[in-house]
Amino acid sequence: MSDPINAAVQALLACVTNGSKVLACGAGLSSAQALQFAMMCVAGFERERPELAAMALSADAGWAGSASQAFEVGAFARQVRALGAAGDVLLVLCVNGDEPVLLEAVLAAHERDMSVIALCARDSGAMGGVMRETDVQICVPHDRAARVREAHLLILHCLCDGVDTQLLGEQEML
Repeated sequence: MSDPINAAVQALLACVTNGSKVLACGAGLSSAQALQFAMMCVAGFERERPELAAMALSADAGWAGSASQAFEVGAFARQVRALGAAGDVLLVLCVNGDEPVLLEAVLAAHERDMSVIALCARDSGAMGGVMRETDVQICVPHDRAARVREAHLLILHCLCDGVDTQLLGEQEML
């Protein structure tokens, strides 16, 4: 998994150093990891550094409003279309690569000329079919949701550490 993780670090680094932003999303429990990643970008990971532009997309009913059903399938895609721009990165976390809400978000990102980084399980499902050659897909070699989410958290930490190392240099260990 080291090559795709390195490719994802490079995509994130190009994004944030060019003044673009990262939009992160996940379905179900993975949405919490998307929020955590955005927070680590903005607030910092292990070291003090300038804020990196990142935000987690929301698929809850409060975002969509009581009169709309947009929080279902189109929730992330609508937000990507509203907030995303060329040069931005969409980070997608999925255990099941067949979630329509995430697939539509990826398609919306491509409409906006955004790069996509997808963290998936061993079988990426339909997600693998919507990814472009320039996108980065990191597949965890496991099928159990709990193990996949654990690996996703480690990968998110690796991404943050990789970006920090590229921006700030190696960290001295005491």
